[in-house]
Amino acid sequence: MPTFDYAPAPESRSVVDLSPSYGLFINGEFTEGTGSTFKTVSPATEEVLAEVTEASAADVDAAVAAARAAYTRVWSRMSGTDRGKYLYRIARILQERAREFAVLETLDNGKPIRESRDVDVPLAAAHFFYHAGWADKLDFAGLGTDPRPHGVVGQVIPWNFPLLMLAWKIAPALATGNTVVLKPAETTPLSALLFAEVCQQADLPPGVVNIVTGAGATGQALVEHGDVDKVAFTGSTGVGKAIARSIAGTRKKATLELGGKAANIVYDDAPVDQAVEGIVNGIFFNQGHVCCAGSRLLVQESIAEEVEARLKRRLETLRVGDPLDKNTDVGAINSREQLDRITELAAAGEAEGAERWSPQCELPSKGFWFAPTVFTGVSQTHRIAQEEIFGPVLSVLTFRTPAEAVAKANNTPYGLSAGVWSEKGSLILWTADRLRAGVVWANTFNKFDPTSPFGGYKESGYGREGGRHGLEAYVRTGA
Repeated sequence: MPTFDYAPAPESRSVVDLSPSYGLFINGEFTEGTGSTFKTVSPATEEVLAEVTEASAADVDAAVAAARAAYTRVWSRMSGTDRGKYLYRIARILQERAREFAVLETLDNGKPIRESRDVDVPLAAAHFFYHAGWADKLDFAGLGTDPRPHGVVGQVIPWNFPLLMLAWKIAPALATGNTVVLKPAETTPLSALLFAEVCQQADLPPGVVNIVTGAGATGQALVEHGDVDKVAFTGSTGVGKAIARSIAGTRKKATLELGGKAANIVYDDAPVDQAVEGIVNGIFFNQGHVCCAGSRLLVQESIAEEVEARLKRRLETLRVGDPLDKNTDVGAINSREQLDRITELAAAGEAEGAERWSPQCELPSKGFWFAPTVFTGVSQTHRIAQEEIFGPVLSVLTFRTPAEAVAKANNTPYGLSAGVWSEKGSLILWTADRLRAGVVWANTFNKFDPTSPFGGYKESGYGREGGRHGLEAYVRTGA
């Protein structure tokens, strides 16, 4: 049979107007800051996109002071109805500038444009729409007596979903009456800085949202600042533990959404073709840079060969390459550091005896790339079955009984998410009830909605984001 290839369909970069350098966004204005600068690069080409200011401790002080003044004088005194109007306005502007945000997100992050365009930006706008609706209804959200904001919230977000994680953090904080100082990841600061323009366009009162860019030292200065009332962090378990230690014994509240090593369980009565699509989406979406990625595939022994064969056949059709091409399925790894981490763990999988397979694909000569990879013959003790790889690497294990599937799925220090595939609703519910995971998907994977809470157990952190439950972390009740 003849084979057909897709003609290139690149998205234009002209919609994005990149500045050669960016400062900080404090008190409603862009300022140069007092720290040094660093470069942000395109993971796909290693092209320098811009120079960005690294906020110093003094800059963080200024941002927190601006947030405190805005909270005291304006935002905490404003009615929920009026706060909601600002959130609605931000959501509409995000929709209006959706193409601009999608292209910038892909340039700075390396993810395929169709993921930025079809998932990240629409979901970010949806979070602002959703939380705008809660702003005047907090007394009816079941959060306790007289829910009130904490005050100033320090937020630190990761590089895998820069705009979406920003929306997850800022939207509920503003809806509940808090003001924000947010630090984006050092490798993906540009969409947060573009969001600062949205705040100006929406006429958000100065100081309600402040954005300070930088690396770990900037985040540490923000988390440990004495005038920050609550901390919200998404990122690695190691950093999350350090944050928990640093705020222990203080009055600060915290929510931590950390790593994961999700099990995707496929029973022998599962719809195999549908399950294969879910497996692919579960681990190769966003190059596997997903904390809830289905990185461990648990297949019932009787159908393991069939599932593996169909999975490999499906992976042969994935297109790896230019993230700005609308045909691309798998884009670039976000940074050289992350590529080295993925490469190290994949080599460990081979060294420990697992069988490695990747589809035939030609990787670009420049940029940070890793081919979709599947390991079979994996045991529970292998590093690739225990450690979070955070890349396009799938470990396949087998099981015989539902009890064994649950035992293997729970045999991890993490507990963020899981998936179950079966035609029997009773089996799905039986399994989900026994899985130690904050989110369990049934016959699907990686599906998100602003109305649904998200969070984990064990070393995957604590607290919930999204839904009515996510509001709880941003309010205090009682006397």
